[in-house]
Amino acid sequence: MALNPNRFGLSCAITTPMREGGAIDLPRLVHHARHVLANGCDSVTLFGTTGEGAALGSPARTAMLGALVGAGIDPARQIYAGVAAASLHEAVDQAQTALNVGAKGLLVAPPFYFKGVGDEGLYAWFSQFFEKLGSSARDTILYHIPSVTAVEISIGLVERLKKAFPGIVTGIKDSSGDYATTEAFLKAHGELAILVGDERLLGRAVRNGAQGSICGVANLVPHLLRPVVYEGAEDATVNALVDEICSYPVLPAVKALVGHLHGDAGYGPMRAPLVALDEGQRKALFAAFDRITRAKAD
Repeated sequence: MALNPNRFGLSCAITTPMREGGAIDLPRLVHHARHVLANGCDSVTLFGTTGEGAALGSPARTAMLGALVGAGIDPARQIYAGVAAASLHEAVDQAQTALNVGAKGLLVAPPFYFKGVGDEGLYAWFSQFFEKLGSSARDTILYHIPSVTAVEISIGLVERLKKAFPGIVTGIKDSSGDYATTEAFLKAHGELAILVGDERLLGRAVRNGAQGSICGVANLVPHLLRPVVYEGAEDATVNALVDEICSYPVLPAVKALVGHLHGDAGYGPMRAPLVALDEGQRKALFAAFDRITRAKAD
């Protein structure tokens, strides 16, 4: 299996540490970002789904980017930024905030409030997004996560956008959880960086040309995910962890496990309307995590 030496690699869809009440906990964010980068991740992606990005406004985004850059994390190599907004104006503002600090690229979700929209409307929205960014538009990964947005990014839409904005649309993150969809993106747009959000599908996708992942489990076991991303390996421990996490509300489960990993329950709070796991859920999840990872170590 020949791998592209310029492949995207592994990016942690980093969770956003918060204090009770929803304020961003910047010291914990910096600590965790340093941890994942030191243990196998090539970059971190702020403001993604796992990071509760759709709940983060401009002040939080500016502060988080500033904290990581101020801590010596190189934005040009190690930071991607999610964009998630129903308003075109807000989406452009989110993108420009990240590009202004030199972020390596953007992960852009389609507008998600209006349902039943088709390719014509989405093409118009993305076109206006890139046009409003003007000369700063670059390095954009289209984010296909219909379970959250209820909006599909089709093969045909990608074809139109990559032709209309050459060199700007550089990849697709497929978080559909459906390998047939990933395979279709690989066949139609294999020259782009096709990324896989479901870690259980990642090894197979990499063996067939995918360039890596932006994923939530990279918060927990980036050292195990790296061979999956760079060798197309299969890892039963990763798959078991994903299955276990998916038996809980996923975002609070990942955040709770980050706290378990660091021995710091302060990583657990969520921003409303999401709520943290209760004590019983945490105990059961932590026991399962320890059992699964211990079996790998043995």
